[in-house]
Order: sequence, then C-alpha cells, then structure tokens
Amino acid sequence: MQEISLREGRKSRQLEVKLFTHVGEESKLILDELPSKLEVDQLNVYYGNFHAIQDVSFPIKEKKVTAIIGPSGCGKSTLIRCFNRMNDLIGSSRVEGKIKIDGEDIYQQGIDVVDIRRRVGMVFQRPNPFPKTIFENIAYGPKLYGIHDKFQISGLVEKSLRQAALWDEVKDILNSAAYSLSGGQQQRLCIARALAISPEILLMDEPASALDPIATYKIEELIRSLSEAVTIIIVTHNMQQAARVSDFTAFMNTDESRTGYLAEFGITKQIFTNPTNKETEDYISGRFG
Repeated sequence: MQEISLREGRKSRQLEVKLFTHVGEESKLILDELPSKLEVDQLNVYYGNFHAIQDVSFPIKEKKVTAIIGPSGCGKSTLIRCFNRMNDLIGSSRVEGKIKIDGEDIYQQGIDVVDIRRRVGMVFQRPNPFPKTIFENIAYGPKLYGIHDKFQISGLVEKSLRQAALWDEVKDILNSAAYSLSGGQQQRLCIARALAISPEILLMDEPASALDPIATYKIEELIRSLSEAVTIIIVTHNMQQAARVSDFTAFMNTDESRTGYLAEFGITKQIFTNPTNKETEDYISGRFG
C-alpha cells in the first residue's frame, strides 16, 4: 500500500464530510487532510420493501484506492452501483440521501445520468468483453460519445491499452476477437475499455475473483498504478487483497436487526491493525459469525 501524502491534501480544495461511523484518531487526521472526490451522506437504498443500505455516510478520497469489504449480502455491490446510478435500472429500487461527486449531488433532479456514467466507469466481477475485436472493444466508448476521427480513435485505443498494461501483449493482434484472450487479459481489456472514456472514478466489483493468482497480481499492480490518475473503489471478499491495494477501507456489515450498514471506515492500515469496532476485528480475524 502506498504512503498517503498529507502534503497533497493541503494543496487541494477541501470538501466537508459528515461521518456517522466509528473512525480511529489516525484515520481522522488523514481524512481531514485529503480532499474528497465522492461523498456518501445518509444513504438509504430500498428494493421494494427491503431496506438494503441503511444510513451509510463516508468519503471517497481523490486519487486513492478505497476497498469495500464485508460478508455476502451486506450491500457492497448495491452500494457501488449507486455511485454511477446503475441501480436506476432496477425498477423496484429507491434511493434516499445524497451522493456527491465534486460537491454535486448525482441524485438531484435534472442531472445528466449519461454523463455520470461516463465520469464513473465500472469493471465487473467476470470479464465481459463485447463480441468484437480487441480494437473495437476499446473504440466503442469513444465512438458512443461522439469521437469518430480514425487517428484520434487509434490514439485512444493505444493509450487505454497502455494504461491497462496490455498494449505490449496485444498490439500485433488488435483485429483478433477479444474472446481469444486469456481471462486475465480479458479483464484488463475491460479495464482499458472503461479507461477509454477518461473516467474520474473507476468502480471495480471483485475484479480478480475469477482469475488465477498471476492474473490477480497483475490486476492489483494495475490498480495501484491507475490510482495515480483515477479515484478507485474496489469491492473485494479477499482481506489480503484489500490490505495490499487500498489506502482506505469501508467495512459493511449485516446482522439480525438490520442489513447494509457501515460498521467502520478508515485508513486501511488502521482498519487491519487497530480497528475501533469489535465487529471489524472479528471479521478481519476470521471470528465473524
């Protein structure tokens, strides 16, 4: 995990953040110093009568990696799908509270949802390349957003594949089917596809869970390098992975009386070595449940 630069935060614009969770003193210091890219404020999510996310509030720091951990069914994927309004596609869903990107509530009336999804890219659990060539997979997004100049498209394809550490492996086979790539290569292709439209935030929902250890290592290296330019939010069940790649960690939990609540949030080092909440300690140590 990279050291978090306090100096970087002092130079940047500060955003006020309300915290309604257990936060250690070390984490409070860091949180005060670093600027937020996204803020979750009293978020509640419903699917019909089911209350999936309950009163969740925490900040996502700019150009840092935030891991969201927790047991199955605690609302991790539901939470990150709120960040690009993917839950809008589920008819029974209802969102209350605020999610702000650069201080602007993305759930306010009149917001351009298409633009939000351009600014907030997403990579899913299993690689899902389009049934097209490698080149066409990357070019799809820029073309969708109105870029049709062949030289500009080619430049974006190369840039995105380089960012995803895939260019050297595929530069001679760009017209081959994306499905001809290995699983790990396909996932990096999907990351490159997301990067091609220059997102400010990249959501990753267990991006390495279907990959072998070598491919997983490459994805983790990629996450760390990308965080120099993009704010990254990763959902993972892998505690070691969260500890390796993230700067901040949010622990979501569920119990008999409520689902989808935030038990603790803070810098990853503090969460994994000195959590303030016994629930967090029990989960990380394997005593959960």
